[in-house]
Parts: sequence; C-alpha cells; structure tokens
Amino acid sequence: MRASDADREKVAAALREHMVEGRLNAEEFGERLEAAYAAKTFGELRVLTRDLPDIDLKKLPARPEPVKPQAPGAPANLKAAWGGWLVVGGINWAIWLILWISQGELVYPWPLWVMGPWGIGLLIATLTQSQNGDKKRELGS
Repeated sequence: MRASDADREKVAAALREHMVEGRLNAEEFGERLEAAYAAKTFGELRVLTRDLPDIDLKKLPARPEPVKPQAPGAPANLKAAWGGWLVVGGINWAIWLILWISQGELVYPWPLWVMGPWGIGLLIATLTQSQNGDKKRELGS
C-alpha cells in the first residue's frame, strides 16, 4: 500500500525520537531519515523502524512544530563580557579614587588604559555580532 506524506512525517518523527533517546547515532538517523522521505510504500517505512521499539505514531505530530524565533538580543557571552568589563573597571576606579584621596592630589587616570582598549574590543565584537544577526534575519525572511 502506498504511503502518504503524513505517514513519512510520522516515521521521521519516530526516528527523531529514537535518536533523542540514543537508539540511533547521527549517521544512522541521517540514512534512515533520507530513506523515509524516499519511501513509497508502508513496507519500506516499516523496514526503517523494525529494529526499534514501538512508538505510538498516533501521538507523534504529522509535521514537526515550527521553531519559534528568539527575540533579538545580545548573546549571553557578550553580556558576561560586558559585565566583567564593568566589574574590573569599577574596581580599578575605586583603587584610583582611594589613591587620589590618600595622596591629596589628582592622580593620573590610569584606569582608562585598562578599560579603554578592552571596551573598544568589546564594542567591536558587539557591533559585529549585531551586524551578523541582522544579516541572518535578512536571509531568513
């Protein structure tokens, strides 16, 4: 008997589930998934899952749920880098302030040499990341 697109999608969903559970490695999954989409009959689909435990295919969706786009924002690693920059800068400025107060005269603002190059590097990384994100959004739409 001929298989429909929905039947192939259900078998693909079952194969995904078996891969997630560790019964299939990535290579086996890829081969079986390709064969599932090429299958024309139920017999060809049954061969792909006959060595795997039964999964109730009626409970699996016929079509995978679409991935929800994430809200644009700075990645966690950039947020952490900026946070580190602020903490280290704050500590350096506190030391500078203590030196200024203890010496009674204005001390050269050396924390600028710590924060400046680091901040410029972070700014470049942030701008590059946001431009890459804009390009990805343009390609995706």
